[in-house]
Amino acid sequence: MKPKRTSDSYKNKSENSLGTEEIIMLREFKNFILRGNVLDLAVGVIIGSAFTGLVTSLVNNLINALIGMFVQSTALANFYFYIDKIKFTYGAFLNDTINFVITAFVVFIIIKFVNRLIPHKEKEKQENQNKELDTLIEIRDLLKIKSK
Repeated sequence: MKPKRTSDSYKNKSENSLGTEEIIMLREFKNFILRGNVLDLAVGVIIGSAFTGLVTSLVNNLINALIGMFVQSTALANFYFYIDKIKFTYGAFLNDTINFVITAFVVFIIIKFVNRLIPHKEKEKQENQNKELDTLIEIRDLLKIKSK
């Protein structure tokens, strides 16, 4: 008869089976997940999916209705044509294209807005380099004058 294993024996077994490489990798993974960039990315994905739902609703409920006034149908997704026995639903493609264009435009506007708020480090770096270069040129010119 085998002895019963307790939860402690399982715990010790799993700790013993983990090597130092695995422990190091788990620590690195923990540090990676807890970094701000990964959390920011996760928040961005969640907000992005919510925004996609909003844009889809806008297209399906408002833009399709406006287009429907001209084409006598309120749902673009119902537009299709046949070639032989193959059905091509170009209306669904038009819906997706409109969704993409709206989403891309909003992302473009957000990026332009953020770029205006955040100062560019490259410009500051170039200005500092130009100041250093100007100082070095002045020193060079003074040394030339002094050596004459």
